Amino acid sequence: MGVSGSGKTTLGRRLAARLDCQLLEGDDFHSPANIKKMSAGKPLTDKDRLPWLTEISSAIQTKANTNQACIVACSALKRRYRKLLLSNINQAKLIYLRGNKESIAARMNARTHFMPPALLQSQFDTLEPPSSCENALVVDISQGIEECMQYLLKELKLT
Repeated sequence: MGVSGSGKTTLGRRLAARLDCQLLEGDDFHSPANIKKMSAGKPLTDKDRLPWLTEISSAIQTKANTNQACIVACSALKRRYRKLLLSNINQAKLIYLRGNKESIAARMNARTHFMPPALLQSQFDTLEPPSSCENALVVDISQGIEECMQYLLKELKLT
């Protein structure tokens, strides 16, 4: 989880490959209306996000019901979003990709994506960092991708 441009997809792909499991990319679950809205520089509302989060939650539940591991790359900016995503999931580890607005804005400016850099502030305004009760693994994304990956593997006891 984390704001747009924090590296969820990049690290998610690498972790999924390492674990030989599927990456569920949150962006793939957005409706055309949500993508159009964000592309126009308008932030999503909770009402916009609810069907999106419900679809992702359903996909996670399907994987869990068949005992299949998966990695999910999703902003999950609010606690209630994370609660919805992980409801009825017995084994899950929340990974929060934390970074500063300036470095993330630079990343966003260097990529092509429907989420324009102009919406980054709205992401930070919405962000509720995980509380201690969520037991999230926090990754400092000021490190390089490889350093972040090594940290994840170590903390998840995969090395």
